[in-house]
Amino acid sequence: MRIDIITIFPDYFAPLELSLIGKARAAGILDVHLHDLRSWTYDRHNTVDDTPYGGGPGMVMKPEPWGEALDAVVAAGAAALGRPDAVPTLVLPAPSGVPFTQARAGDLAAEPWLLFACGRYEGIDSRVAEEAAERMPVMELSIGDYVLAGGESATLVMVETVSRLLPGVLGNTDSVTQDSFAPGEMENLLEGPVYTKPSVWRGREVPPVLLSGNHGAVDRWRRDQALRKTARNRPELLERIPADRLDRHDQEVLEGVRLQAGPESMAD
Repeated sequence: MRIDIITIFPDYFAPLELSLIGKARAAGILDVHLHDLRSWTYDRHNTVDDTPYGGGPGMVMKPEPWGEALDAVVAAGAAALGRPDAVPTLVLPAPSGVPFTQARAGDLAAEPWLLFACGRYEGIDSRVAEEAAERMPVMELSIGDYVLAGGESATLVMVETVSRLLPGVLGNTDSVTQDSFAPGEMENLLEGPVYTKPSVWRGREVPPVLLSGNHGAVDRWRRDQALRKTARNRPELLERIPADRLDRHDQEVLEGVRLQAGPESMAD
């Protein structure tokens, strides 16, 4: 997968040299290119922002450097891919975007080329996305209901989430299927507690079922723990699970959590 990132802070992305993503880049699984937006400014101050039309606080990123940057990066990427007509999927991190979920990460992981545009201040002039949408897919995505100083942090989150879904990035592909929010049997359930050696640490023992060698019992225990954690931390996720996906034992586990927490806590 090719990933291009346009930002006024290229150094922000040094973490992409580390850990699994760094290894994926070294192995050629992930091809990341960073671009400084100020390279497409021509005044002495390398200005990328201006006051908003209509008044109001803050500054808005100017369309001219963004337009030129997108033109140049798309052309260079298409040439590198050997496909003059190739275009990326443009991702705009923004608190006003649609939620970035594990499922959406899976969709992006299936794309051959992603281009992230990291806005700052009050955002990028809206005409940039409108114009780009005429020649490439555009997605405005939000990583949560809060406001960051810029799109760089959100881009790091999305790049890491997408990259670990690419074949060859994780040493054990089962890790992906057992994640919280991963599609499949445990979909919409949070991952439960995990343990490793030693079996006793500071007087705390690993749950005996995990040492039993009974795979069926282990699977049941893990599902029970996932149900309990989801009910406590994210009860709204349980509403997304079809009734026929919860067996009688599941229902008993959830009822136990409700009795412990009280109806008011479960409703919050």
